[in-house]
Amino acid sequence: MLEETDPFLVFWGERRLCTLASPRPDGSLHQVPVGVTYDPERHVARVISAGSSFKVRNLEARPGARVSVCQVEGRLWSTLEGEAWVSRDPEAVAEAVRRYALRYREPRENPDRAVIEIVVTRVMGNVRPERSGIVP
Repeated sequence: MLEETDPFLVFWGERRLCTLASPRPDGSLHQVPVGVTYDPERHVARVISAGSSFKVRNLEARPGARVSVCQVEGRLWSTLEGEAWVSRDPEAVAEAVRRYALRYREPRENPDRAVIEIVVTRVMGNVRPERSGIVP
């Protein structure tokens, strides 16, 4: 486990609302508020959601679509970009819920829950890791 003293990991570990931007079928952007967790060892950002939500259905129809998640606090900001994949696998969902509970709070029960996993390939913003290996 990477030590969470790096400013980037602290920023992505504090309770903070984020947004997810993903392409709609017509190419325009669908942007919604979400909770995001970041796994620095796998370079994966996760978003839990109801499986019936537009964002999940939209990304299930476009596996590997490019998306971004962003968070802002005053003048500080960070955006993670990458390819998104939806999983309904119980183990993947349980891991996403576990991480969400650590950053935010225990989510309500939802038997229709899915997880959007974003394989991060680009990081932007003025909150950057101080050491290598935290982001790709």
